[in-house]
Amino acid sequence: MSQAHTSPDTLESPGTLDIAALEAVYDQLATAIDAAGPQQSELFLVKLALLAAERLGSAQQFSELVQAAQRDLQPRVNS
Repeated sequence: MSQAHTSPDTLESPGTLDIAALEAVYDQLATAIDAAGPQQSELFLVKLALLAAERLGSAQQFSELVQAAQRDLQPRVNS
């Protein structure tokens, strides 16, 4: 059965991570962001996102993940 729209919360994935694995991923990501430093942290995150998108293999699913990650973020205020 095909759905017209897949919610980011119900995306099909090869597996799920338990809490301990998510904590390990978070710690590794935080360490890598800190190591990149403020001058290169955005570049690091873009490179990571592009590598993840390539591994995911679906522009639509990646778009849904971007939308899910944007939820609840405060809008950027231009000064």
